[in-house]
Amino acid sequence: MSTPGAGFEYPSKPVSWLKRDVLLFANSIGCTAEELHFLYELHPDFSVFPTYAIILPFRGTSQEVLDFYSYSRQNPIPGVPTLDSKRVVDGERKIEFLKPLPVSSEGRQFEIRAKVLGVYDKGKGTVVETENLLVEKGTGEVYTRATGSGFFVGQGGWGGPKGPSTPNFLPPKNKKPDAVYTLQTNNESALLYRLNGDYNPLHATPEPGQKMGFGGAIMHGLFSWNTTCHGLLKELGGSDPTNIKEFQARFASPVKPGDKLVTQIWRTGERDGQDWEEIRFVTSVEGGKVCLSNGRAKMKVVAAKSKL
Repeated sequence: MSTPGAGFEYPSKPVSWLKRDVLLFANSIGCTAEELHFLYELHPDFSVFPTYAIILPFRGTSQEVLDFYSYSRQNPIPGVPTLDSKRVVDGERKIEFLKPLPVSSEGRQFEIRAKVLGVYDKGKGTVVETENLLVEKGTGEVYTRATGSGFFVGQGGWGGPKGPSTPNFLPPKNKKPDAVYTLQTNNESALLYRLNGDYNPLHATPEPGQKMGFGGAIMHGLFSWNTTCHGLLKELGGSDPTNIKEFQARFASPVKPGDKLVTQIWRTGERDGQDWEEIRFVTSVEGGKVCLSNGRAKMKVVAAKSKL
């Protein structure tokens, strides 16, 4: 059954990146000197960390700081009330890696082709589900497919459909994690991560977060999402970007600068074909709430190794 706005296509958005953008991203999500292939442009295996594509819609082709609210103001979705981007947080994100990204887009043309999958009235807010394809214009090849939802806080009650329930991917019962990855944030973590192109003031200054009931600035949801993917790849995939096929998680609660993130990771033994194993994970603030739930990935699990 179709919903308001379903199938609406946004104008395609040109995107570009340089080697320095790739290096900054890897630094900002916690890659270490043991993973020099993500951090040093002259390494023989220099690679883009695979989730880098998720940031491209935020920055387009710009190398300059952007006005987040103006830049993120999208075309109105037919049949849906105008939504305020000053009060939006991430709901859930999934990305499928179809083709490795080049370390720079120089000499090639890439664009994001985005469309609405559904818009749902949750009473306390509105959920907008979208699909973003990263496409090389010259060849038409799709490099990544990202689907996700944004929750527009306090912008519900307009009479739209509530939407379907989403599947839950829970950790195996009565099984200890096969790996645990920890990351200590600090007061500057969000200020570094925002330089990738997500300049939402919510993550830099306390006023927006206070108005939204968070008490102050919070970390980017995609910071936790990207750092968790890095943890999985480092712990189970030998830090090899070709060893992950899909990654997804639901944003359960905010993270504050200075929090320590703890990711518990489970192997399920379930395989797609011979190589891709289903992985489950949960990321929490140490001593506090779960911040990423519904964690699921498809990976080739290898012994820990470094490409240094």
